[in-house]
Amino acid sequence: MMKIASTFLVSLFCCSIWAQKKINSDSLLLVTNKTINEVKDYTKALELARLGKKIAPNYLDFHIALGRTHRFLNQKDSAAYYFNYVIAKNPRYREAFLYQTQLCLEQQDTACARVTLHKGLELHPNAIELEKLKIRYLATQADEAKTLAYLEQLSAKYPNDARLKEQVLELKLVSNSNRISVSYNYTGFNRPGVGPWNYTSLSFVRQRPGFSLIGRYSYANRVSYGQTKNSGSLFEVDAFVRLLPFSYSYFNIGTGNENFFPKLRLSYSGFINWNGGWESELGMRYNQSINNESYNGIAGLSKYIGNGFLNLRSFFRFNQKPYPSFSVNYRNYGPNRFNFWGASIGYGTSPDEREVLPQFAQRVTLKSYRFGLSYSKVFFKQWIMSASTSINRQEYFENKFQNELNLSLQLQYQL
Repeated sequence: MMKIASTFLVSLFCCSIWAQKKINSDSLLLVTNKTINEVKDYTKALELARLGKKIAPNYLDFHIALGRTHRFLNQKDSAAYYFNYVIAKNPRYREAFLYQTQLCLEQQDTACARVTLHKGLELHPNAIELEKLKIRYLATQADEAKTLAYLEQLSAKYPNDARLKEQVLELKLVSNSNRISVSYNYTGFNRPGVGPWNYTSLSFVRQRPGFSLIGRYSYANRVSYGQTKNSGSLFEVDAFVRLLPFSYSYFNIGTGNENFFPKLRLSYSGFINWNGGWESELGMRYNQSINNESYNGIAGLSKYIGNGFLNLRSFFRFNQKPYPSFSVNYRNYGPNRFNFWGASIGYGTSPDEREVLPQFAQRVTLKSYRFGLSYSKVFFKQWIMSASTSINRQEYFENKFQNELNLSLQLQYQL
């Protein structure tokens, strides 16, 4: 009986020692992760994780902690070693696939990210963290159609995930969407009896990866001494087409009533994307009115600077006296190209200013100094509100100037 009792006490003592060790390992892991996540003392976290690995060499969470700590210390090779060690030892650790894929994407190693994601999702097909990380990987492949298809698949799989729905709408907005747009432009003058000028447009935009097609109807109405002096309509089709990975083109054709807008309007610009965030533009504009034809060339140079876009453009006639115009435009972008604020300065009149097309032949020969501000914002995921204002010091006869105030508002809705 005494022997049985002694054996029981020894067994109980051994179990107590084993439990104590386990508790110590778990407690140490908690402290290690807190040091990484909250205290952010990565040198101390490294010491704790190494101690944990020494106490419990088969406790793979300490290897995960070591990999994370090395990653935060920018020791990428060491981080990859520990993540891959865990994947090899126990593929059930989906966190190892998650952190290793993040590391691959940080190093812009898309091959590594693809292989790790494929293996991780094969073993953990319902790991939403890995599924969402695949969105980041697909975004690096510049295949918007494939990214959108995968996002829609995930959104259907997780219908209560609001963020996935937002991402679907956001990507559709910039790559694969149908939009309707209405805009209004008001021009006021400081000369008695002149103006205001009103310009309204209704557009339909069909945007797909690699091209955009825009149909536009515009109506202009000009008032003098409180009564309509003249008015007219303009019908246009615009197209943006990416012909090569580093180049895209803009095409425009339009027609209006001859006594107001050009009877025929043709436009083309070719854009080339260069290394270092540079972009160049060369193109032409043609306007045929009742008694006038104008051929205009365009040359532009742009530079992406962080979230900003700086653009310099010049128009010049080449079938008559050149009368060049110049403009400098800057935009600072938010999450996408529909969220921005901008500023511009310019001299002269360009054929891209639709509001003054009826007077382009006259205005292009006169001096013009302008400054403008613009702002655009996406609301409720599907609405885009844009507003701009500019002040123009315009010569209307030689050495006689008037001030013009332009106010513009545009509203777009994604269908």
